[in-house]
Amino acid sequence: MHKTYPAELSAGKRIFLLSPANLGGIRAKQVMSDAAQFTVAQQLRTAEGATLGDVFSFVSGLYFRGKLAYARRFSSPPDPSDPVTAGGVLVITPNAGLRAADVFVTLDSLRRFAGEPIDLENVRYRRPLERSARALLEAVGPDCDVVLLGSIASGKYVEVLLPIFGDRLLFPASFVGRGDMSRGGLMLRCVDNGLELDYVPIAGAVRQGKRPPRLAPR
Repeated sequence: MHKTYPAELSAGKRIFLLSPANLGGIRAKQVMSDAAQFTVAQQLRTAEGATLGDVFSFVSGLYFRGKLAYARRFSSPPDPSDPVTAGGVLVITPNAGLRAADVFVTLDSLRRFAGEPIDLENVRYRRPLERSARALLEAVGPDCDVVLLGSIASGKYVEVLLPIFGDRLLFPASFVGRGDMSRGGLMLRCVDNGLELDYVPIAGAVRQGKRPPRLAPR
């Protein structure tokens, strides 16, 4: 079993990769509706668009909002000005590889996202992710951890990213056994308290386990 690396004892350079929101659900249909009048939907229909983080936070709700807030709070990229590292917060997309959470997307681009399955057999998903992951590895250098905030129980992200990042690809040990809502709530509590989670390498880790106790009310 791999050793757990407490956040405060690590080298200090860390970037986060966030899994995407599910674009096949009710909230995704709402935000992509031409009749929607709420702010994010209206922004999507403009030439500039809305930020990817805002759109996925609406679509996913608590889970993505927790991931985004946590990553923004605790990211520490080697070079914050490097566009490849995007301030240390990158989002996995269905057909455009890794993209900054603050990049602007339009309604058309979001609809193209929705049309691509996140499936290892889908080369339009896998190849852009592999290309951008390799570019990221080169940009961050040898002393920066890469933390996946997303599903580690299935292979849809891990099997693409692990061969590229190896033992530097980490995940929060406390994610094991938790559902999406529990993970989102846990990360928001960490942001509130200024306490970072402990991480373990994904390679060789136990990725499924018993559900932990429910979180106390926030």
